[in-house]
Amino acid sequence: MVLTEVLTGLVPATIPSPEQGVWYLGPVPIRAYALCIVAGVIACLWLGERRWKQRGGPAGTVYDVAVWAIPFGLVGARVYHVLSSPDAYFGADGSLLDALYIWRGGLGVWGAIALGGVGAWIGCRRAGVKLPPFADAAAPGIVLAQAIGRWGNWFNQELFGRPTDAFWALEIDPLNRPAGFEQFSTFHPAFLYEFWWDLGVVVLVIWVDRRRRLGHGRAFALYVAAYTAGRVWIEALRIDDAEMIGPFRLNVWTSIVVFVLAVAYIVVVGRRHPGRETSVYRDERGPRTDFTEPRGRGAGVETTARD
Repeated sequence: MVLTEVLTGLVPATIPSPEQGVWYLGPVPIRAYALCIVAGVIACLWLGERRWKQRGGPAGTVYDVAVWAIPFGLVGARVYHVLSSPDAYFGADGSLLDALYIWRGGLGVWGAIALGGVGAWIGCRRAGVKLPPFADAAAPGIVLAQAIGRWGNWFNQELFGRPTDAFWALEIDPLNRPAGFEQFSTFHPAFLYEFWWDLGVVVLVIWVDRRRRLGHGRAFALYVAAYTAGRVWIEALRIDDAEMIGPFRLNVWTSIVVFVLAVAYIVVVGRRHPGRETSVYRDERGPRTDFTEPRGRGAGVETTARD
């Protein structure tokens, strides 16, 4: 009885939402959502640079490529969100000007990956390195950034699921409750589910990459496949407005399609290129280097450096 009372006192009945997500430094607003994104980018660059150098890449390349990938990714993320939630911007009560208010939340990961990939491709070409090994090095850092960025949704009181009275339920203020759910006060913390799922993906990609010596973009494809597998069930919990195609939200269909493509890529490319690239440079005459210490027979690198 005493132990139960102690545990009850230690474990909160619900997860409270922050009272505010904006602080002011004089006239300058400091937004928690933006801080979470910045923190995620810093973590991504740190982990990506570390893994890139382990793969034989020149120091500083990650930062050079990020100059292109990050702006492209942010634009793509916002464009995808606007197009996948058109009523808020093109509907009768919507305003296209609101599409510019990125600090209010609303970044679509698929747009970030698509246009961010274009930016990364430009950056890699300018740096003289191949995109696939760069993507493999960056993959865990990207999903780590997504995990950290999800805490911005907590401050904005968004990305939550159906009502629940579980002890880990998230408290949502009446102003932020979707139409039809005004009578409920606690909901599934979908942002928190995705945070933990993303951390699991970080560990999975690093672990498999070390054991299987993934190359030619397969580590990145593994990240995409693992992330989308979690996104399907997390997305199914959400109750906010979204474009529906049949019984599912657009993001669910997108996750399913991308998951299938990522798995197919892993299988097909894995058969053609079972190891890693012998060089990260686009010029085949550039430095050729092994990336990790061989582990047992057959652990050496491939004899070809072609993409």
